[in-house]
Amino acid sequence: MRYELFVSLRYLKARRKHAFISVISLISIGGVALGVAALIITLSIMNGFQVDIKKKIVANSSDIVIADQRNIGLSDVETVRSRTEEVDTVIATAPFIYGQVMLKYRDNTSGAVVKGIIPELTSRVLDIEKNTREGDLSRLSGNGVRKAGEKPPIVLGYELANNLGVTLGNTVSVMSPSGKATHLGLIPRIKRFQVAGIFNSGMYEYDSNLGYISMAAAREMFNMGEDVSGIEVKIEDMFKAQNVAARIQEKLGYPYWVRSWIDTNRNLFSALKLEKVIMAIVLILIILVAAFNIICTLIMMTLEKTRDIGILKALGAKRGSIMKVFVFQGAVIGVVGTFVGTVLGYITCRLIDKYEFIKLPADIYYLSTVPVRMQVNDIIFVCAGAILISLASTIYPARQASMLDPCEAIRYY
Repeated sequence: MRYELFVSLRYLKARRKHAFISVISLISIGGVALGVAALIITLSIMNGFQVDIKKKIVANSSDIVIADQRNIGLSDVETVRSRTEEVDTVIATAPFIYGQVMLKYRDNTSGAVVKGIIPELTSRVLDIEKNTREGDLSRLSGNGVRKAGEKPPIVLGYELANNLGVTLGNTVSVMSPSGKATHLGLIPRIKRFQVAGIFNSGMYEYDSNLGYISMAAAREMFNMGEDVSGIEVKIEDMFKAQNVAARIQEKLGYPYWVRSWIDTNRNLFSALKLEKVIMAIVLILIILVAAFNIICTLIMMTLEKTRDIGILKALGAKRGSIMKVFVFQGAVIGVVGTFVGTVLGYITCRLIDKYEFIKLPADIYYLSTVPVRMQVNDIIFVCAGAILISLASTIYPARQASMLDPCEAIRYY
């Protein structure tokens, strides 16, 4: 062991006479540990938000959507589907019809969006069957009517069903603004549907505003004829959606409009990324506060060990060796604090992820519990940053200690 490291470790150990300085050293270690733990926990939670929201968005909306730039329905559906499926990495396509409606059950009303789908095709694009909590999506197959006089089925989001107060088998009235034109004006189209299922995606925005009906019922409800609102596309790697969307756009050309899920939710993910950066900057300030504690500790140590420094220099110790003594002290504080903080942050993240004891209002944060996802890159960045800041904080007090004149240091002792 180098004697500089040996001396620095001796200085960090508490003796009765110098117990106060050792307490300050422990406080410095605690400051670094808390800063590192807080930063790891915060970054892991922000990563969890991003990953969880991405998964739930993709589970309820396709990787890519094809529509018409002129805001009219797509008429050549099968042609567009076949040309799209010729593009590499495209797995499946499914047409859909989208429209805003008003739902009514007894005295309860709620605005919503209903989506006409073909379950056999849509299930290849979206994971909607996994989210079905009650009932069966297969009832939306065909024309949606099994017997003469039977009402067409509708599958509602969990929160939407709660707001309306409906359960399986209840009948809801669906009013569409795309009504019939008469000499008295436009009369809204009203149709009665039977609740055939309830789904729970885990995202409040979808669960409180979305319902599924059969493609045939949607065409009648929105007066679409044989047209559809658009075509959903599933690809092999959802994170390459922008590149694949550009290739599909090039293949289809005008008047088709192709957008990926990344483009559709760009504002949301940009906000999450910005929040992650801001939170990291704020929490780094905690580590900087701990760095000031290290500076204070080493300055006090320099004043306390003036005689020792003088003796070492009188015995031939060079300025570089004296600097190393105090740099090693700061390094030990930084490394120990970083290690303790990393362990504390890891354990806390695991507890939050396992027991989910932190609940969130789903209507604000899209999620009901705090998601946690630790990334090795973030942990390495935090640990390296904390150690570097700790080392940087030793430069001034170590330099001051190395500049002491040995004669002045030991004259009055």
